[in-house]
Amino acid sequence: MQPNIQTSPQLSPQLNLFRDDYRLREKVSTRARNIRIEVRPWREVVLVYPRWVARAEALAFLQSRDAWVRGKLAEFDAREADHPLPPPARWDGTDEILWRGTLVPVFIEPATLRQVQVRIEPERVTVFAPVQVRDHSHKLEQALKRELMRHAGVEARRVLDLEAGRLGVTWTGLAVADPQTQWGSCASDGTVSLSWRLVMAPPAVLRYVSVHELCHRLHMDHSPRFWRLVARQLPGYAEQKAWLRDHGQRLHHYLPKLRPRG
Repeated sequence: MQPNIQTSPQLSPQLNLFRDDYRLREKVSTRARNIRIEVRPWREVVLVYPRWVARAEALAFLQSRDAWVRGKLAEFDAREADHPLPPPARWDGTDEILWRGTLVPVFIEPATLRQVQVRIEPERVTVFAPVQVRDHSHKLEQALKRELMRHAGVEARRVLDLEAGRLGVTWTGLAVADPQTQWGSCASDGTVSLSWRLVMAPPAVLRYVSVHELCHRLHMDHSPRFWRLVARQLPGYAEQKAWLRDHGQRLHHYLPKLRPRG
């Protein structure tokens, strides 16, 4: 099949096997051992392959997984239909954001401050904006994101300390970031990485991801014994795992991370 070429420095040619409203992005990785395909909530398909694999081979692999990719895209469509995604932030006092699993209003208050400040309360979020930045939405967004990340770090440390004690393991560090394909990870040295977006989910979801990563301190895989350990530490974890499956993509639409343009 001949690719239908769309020029972009970061995007590969768009293949005919995908619909026009999805983008294909290629990523040559120095760490990947195999070719893999990632289908992302924002209608992007990423083809990851090791640097020693020929591009033609990687594209052939992608074509051979046509049915699987289409199925994943259909899953995202179905979830979006059941759980409509939030509109882009307008920063006019009418926005809402998820906070610990509940939609709360985001209010903008004029303030005589040098920098934007944010107050997060159980039933509302208030952004205190100096007049000179009121019309700079990216500065308001950055300030809100920083405060959410701070809260995520505080809550994650509390949960990790509690759950590590119950499990009888240690963790050596925490990285709160904005990964696109993982909610968390655990390095062999005990460093736990978590998505700050988990603070928008119900608290039980953050707990599940934390327990999941701490269980990797004993089993660095997803073997049956790993999942038995997760179930022992957190009976009913499947409910939280399902929440992420059904609602996780929604979290990425609040204060979205900048992505390559096609």
